[in-house]
Amino acid sequence: MARNKEFDTTLVLHKAMEVFGHYGYEGTSLQTLLDGLGIARQSLYDTYGTKRDLFIKAVKHYVNEKSSGVVAHLEGGESVKKAIAEIFRTIVSVLQDEERRRECMILHSAIDQIPHDPDIAALFEQDRSCLENAFHEALVRAQNQGEISVGKDLHVLARYLYHARYAMTQAAKLMNDPKELEEIAAVTLSVLD
Repeated sequence: MARNKEFDTTLVLHKAMEVFGHYGYEGTSLQTLLDGLGIARQSLYDTYGTKRDLFIKAVKHYVNEKSSGVVAHLEGGESVKKAIAEIFRTIVSVLQDEERRRECMILHSAIDQIPHDPDIAALFEQDRSCLENAFHEALVRAQNQGEISVGKDLHVLARYLYHARYAMTQAAKLMNDPKELEEIAAVTLSVLD
């Protein structure tokens, strides 16, 4: 008779995001992973499969969670510019918080795997398409409401906003002054003026 799982699988995914974010995929040994997750080797294999399987599930969970929040925010309020500003304020807030920032660093490890891993590449391509679309639709709405000028190329602007979100995690890794993230976000948002 199989034993019931004695751990929260979503919590373990969050812990995996932290471990992979801290050490990178290549730098995370199986023992480091097990220590960070607080589960036994057999539980890892039974629930998630291999280290790679867990990595892909953790990345997918992270990307889906963050991206669905962005899409909901863009579809939510009346002011698109305000919604986009709130999205970037949230990114800055997360990256300034040491605990929450560790999960975000999984992106670096995942992006490093794109050239070598078709599953990771497909996941990011799907995310890119979804978010660029969401930004584009929101920008069209903003232009129709007179929030942004008519002369802007909204496809290019949507692509820029998508990539700017990811660039913020790289910036957080490179700088010591959290105030600099706020300055980068402010310059990013200025493209909407």
